[in-house]
Amino acid sequence: MATKADITRRWFFEQCGVGLGAIALSDLLQGAAPVDALAPKKPHFAPKAKRVVFLFMAGAPSHLELFDYKPQLQKFDGTLPPADLLKGYRAAFINPSSKLLGPRFQFAQHGQNGAWVSELLPHTAGIVDDIAIVKSMATDAFNHAPGQLLMNTGTMQFGRPSFGAWVTYGLGCESRDLPAFVVFSSGSKGPSGGNSCWGSGFLPTVYQGVQLRGSGDPVLYLSNPAGVDKQTQRESLDSLRRLNEMRLAATGDPEIATRINSFEMAFRMQDSAPELMDLNRETKATLELYGAEPGKPSFANNCLYARRLLERGVRFVQLYHEAWDQHGNLVKDLKKNCLDTDRACAALVKDLKQRGMLEDTLVIWGGEFGRTPMVQGGSDGRDHHPNAFTMWMAGGGIKPGLVLGESDELGFNVVKDRVHVHDLNATLLHLLGFDHTHLTYKFQGRPFRLTDVHGEVVRGLLA
Repeated sequence: MATKADITRRWFFEQCGVGLGAIALSDLLQGAAPVDALAPKKPHFAPKAKRVVFLFMAGAPSHLELFDYKPQLQKFDGTLPPADLLKGYRAAFINPSSKLLGPRFQFAQHGQNGAWVSELLPHTAGIVDDIAIVKSMATDAFNHAPGQLLMNTGTMQFGRPSFGAWVTYGLGCESRDLPAFVVFSSGSKGPSGGNSCWGSGFLPTVYQGVQLRGSGDPVLYLSNPAGVDKQTQRESLDSLRRLNEMRLAATGDPEIATRINSFEMAFRMQDSAPELMDLNRETKATLELYGAEPGKPSFANNCLYARRLLERGVRFVQLYHEAWDQHGNLVKDLKKNCLDTDRACAALVKDLKQRGMLEDTLVIWGGEFGRTPMVQGGSDGRDHHPNAFTMWMAGGGIKPGLVLGESDELGFNVVKDRVHVHDLNATLLHLLGFDHTHLTYKFQGRPFRLTDVHGEVVRGLLA
């Protein structure tokens, strides 16, 4: 019989069968992610959208050359901005009192609402009645990695789950043969925020994005090495699965469930991925619509892959095109970027619409912030600008043909219907059937969410 001196706190935790250690283990086992953590789930209420494709123009496109027509900025080209406009303003790299730079390209009105669109985007101009253009976006970050993280994870700090991870955590996936969340990257380099832009943060890693390649094996080492046939591989995986399931039952570690899922998904993808990535199965008309060329990696090909993934049940597809950081060479580089992306972005919207998929697919286009009305790089560049920028959305309960919000006459600050990144994410989650304040995950003692303690649904965007 234990004496009073023997009954220590350490003894209680280690030996007492009804102690806190046993209680914690029991709770862990009950809350462990199931082996099929990606089984389809119901959201909080009936959704307008069931899937998402995010066309992320990493590097920050200039709203002043693409969507936000500012004749007054052209009028005052080469002059200093008003002093009161710059009070308390902090720029990333330039002297805030640099001279104003008028838009470098022509604009025209399009669609039933007369939306202003740049000459650089003739294909997007052709779909303005199907999209909602938000000209009043604002963010807190003015450098690329923090800005991309804030847009994707709701914070400028590393370690939080991405938007795609939250969506797959909340909805699961309708495909059993492909990942729930797929990422492609094109342009001159990958996003500055790196893999954290599509990471799972503190969520189980089964919810993170899987990056696919546009040529060769979609995922490295997907093909079996010489001498390993399908039966041998299946027998090996069955043995691994039994061992992992024993360990999962003993510890309740959700990462073991992720490991099981990853092995099985890779095995199934050996059959599904080659068919998915074979663009020669598409009609000539479809390839021409996108400007896609089988066997030649491009943003256009990635847009077509996105449609193929979505129609096969993938929940979230994100396409990064990191090429929009025009501190200099603004005219030349913007022409190239728009030539590389405009046709395919518009084609994706048209293609989804003609297949009856647009009504329950959210399409999002935009970067992490905008560009300054002031010049950088002599006479041919713009600095980072968080105060005002433009994004567009389509499908999935978004009001088509809408132009929402305004910036001031120089495109410097939002003056009407400001939409912060947190508001955008709250709205997108709402369209997917979630109350953003209740899509949470407990970590380090408190519930976390994509919008943290911020965000309001933008009712004006809803159809």
